Amino acid sequence: MSSSESDGVDEAVEEWFDEEFDNIVNSLVDVQAKKPKRRAYIERDREQGHNLLWNDYFKENPTYQPEMFRRRFRMNKPLFLRIVDALTNEVPYFQQRRNAHRRYGLSTLQKCTAAIRMLAYDQSGDTYDEYLRLGESTALLCLDIFTNAIIQLFGDEYLRRPTADDLQRLLDIGELRGFPGMVGSIDCMHWE
Repeated sequence: MSSSESDGVDEAVEEWFDEEFDNIVNSLVDVQAKKPKRRAYIERDREQGHNLLWNDYFKENPTYQPEMFRRRFRMNKPLFLRIVDALTNEVPYFQQRRNAHRRYGLSTLQKCTAAIRMLAYDQSGDTYDEYLRLGESTALLCLDIFTNAIIQLFGDEYLRRPTADDLQRLLDIGELRGFPGMVGSIDCMHWE
């Protein structure tokens, strides 16, 4: 075989090898791209999140008084606890369970607090991670299930047009507070 024939064979083999190599690399990249990526597990110490929340707002002598609770949750504590109780009893997602490692998951208080604060303050799902100890995807799931459950559990009672008695009560409250004739104000929209 002459040197030119040998060079031609070498070039052909190299070209074939490069094509095969590229095909193998591309198929591996495609398989990796289609594989779901595992998220890194973050130990959030959920129990500590629950304990902080409990000590700050719910124990016998909480760190923050009822006025601060109302300001931060945009509702009074008895109403919040009524919602928590209804969700715990009626919606399985809000019932605290043990996981496969026999550790408790997030408490109902943590889930409800995340959902209510995201609604009240229009903040993202990861805002309360450091305090409540739940990740963004969990917080968003809490919000979704929370809003659907509230509509299901309380919709007939509260998500309706005000009755004549409701309107009169609101007018009386407004008058006591120095706003006669005002029924309510929601985002600068007034009811007639």
